[in-house]
Amino acid sequence: MQRIDFEHGSIRSNILNAALPMLVAQLLSLLYNIVDRIYIARIPETGTAALGAVGLCFPIVILITAFSNLFGTGGAPLFSIARGQKNTVQAGKILNTSFFLLSVCSLLLMILGFLFARPLLVLFGASDQALVYAYPYLMIYLLGTFPSMIATGMNPFINAQGYSTAGMLSVVIGAAANLVLDPLFIFVFHLGAPGAAIATVLSQLLSAAFVLYFLRRKAEYPIRLLSREELASVGSCAGDIVSLGTAGFIMQLTNSLVSICCNHVLAITGGDIYISVMTIISSIRQMVETPIYAITEGSSPIISYNYGARRPEQVKQAGYTMALMALIYTLGMWLVILFAPHFLIGIFSSDSSLLADTIPSMKLYFSAFIFMLLQYVGQTMFKSLNLKRQAVFFSLLRKVVIVVPLTYLLPYALGLGTDGVFLAEPVSNVLGGTLCFTVMLLTVKRQLTRMRS
Repeated sequence: MQRIDFEHGSIRSNILNAALPMLVAQLLSLLYNIVDRIYIARIPETGTAALGAVGLCFPIVILITAFSNLFGTGGAPLFSIARGQKNTVQAGKILNTSFFLLSVCSLLLMILGFLFARPLLVLFGASDQALVYAYPYLMIYLLGTFPSMIATGMNPFINAQGYSTAGMLSVVIGAAANLVLDPLFIFVFHLGAPGAAIATVLSQLLSAAFVLYFLRRKAEYPIRLLSREELASVGSCAGDIVSLGTAGFIMQLTNSLVSICCNHVLAITGGDIYISVMTIISSIRQMVETPIYAITEGSSPIISYNYGARRPEQVKQAGYTMALMALIYTLGMWLVILFAPHFLIGIFSSDSSLLADTIPSMKLYFSAFIFMLLQYVGQTMFKSLNLKRQAVFFSLLRKVVIVVPLTYLLPYALGLGTDGVFLAEPVSNVLGGTLCFTVMLLTVKRQLTRMRS
């Protein structure tokens, strides 16, 4: 299978060759998350209610993804740096330790999810009516915790070895299966929202099977179980992985926290209809941010590899290329969001009353979307250069320090109601994104100057 040559290929071509397959993969991966909602919203009579109820499961789904990122995006940059340093033993140890951590964590999360699913959904704002749809969906979804985490968490190690096409294919397999199985279980077998969960779990199994097969049989660095001796000394390697992955973990975890807070305030200030509004807006956000994520994550292993190989000019060039590609896309999508919101909302619902409430809320929520780019670029550079403290700090700043307080302050203290919930996001984008990008420029400049000397 075709492989990107990080050692000799040009920076621009390497980033394009890595980012484009990842873009396709991420767009298809998005189908895992949104195609269920598209179909669920169209269930006769109960679609809108079921959509809002399933939206209450998002914090737990996001939590599972957060732990995948903790070990996957924490291990992959370290793996790439070790490859750039030609340290094959350390690279292999990082790969296998990440797999071990993902496996153990997935089992623990599944057990805890089964034990506390109902009280958690109530805590997230589920009414008795919403629990009828949300609880069975979540219980089935939890069965796929292991394959979901393996498919998401180990895929970065395929891309980090230059096999971007294989990384894309792992997602294509699952997404294609999900597209076929969703309508089958929801409408043909008349299983409704639980049918969507069944389809997702089966699709995740297929993706995980391909990832494990490729990393076991086809990759340059094959995956394997840690020996007893390696398990005894795994602590330091695991600590490095977790400390770097904490930034991505916090970003996902705080997304879950913000989702809980938003649903809580919206349930009081706007009722169940506004939980459905937020579900649609969250789905659109995932969709429009996916290419930014693909561009930055596709660039990350190239930045890390050249950083490990002590090539400051290539690191700088990779950073510029990543930022320019992300800027072009973000500007174009921002215009679509502001001037053609009907098109994006119509993907998820045809309910005219829901559409009327969603349009103004969506325009508020995305009013400073362009500043989100600054956060993505800054965070990616911090993570790629193993700058753990900065990555963690700015992950916490935007969501925990800015968004969560504003989610309560704007609706209640300033009397903005539901508008205040949606306005918290753009304020955090401007403040958090600008600070993150500015500090990144100053920090990276110092790092590269030291590398030259």
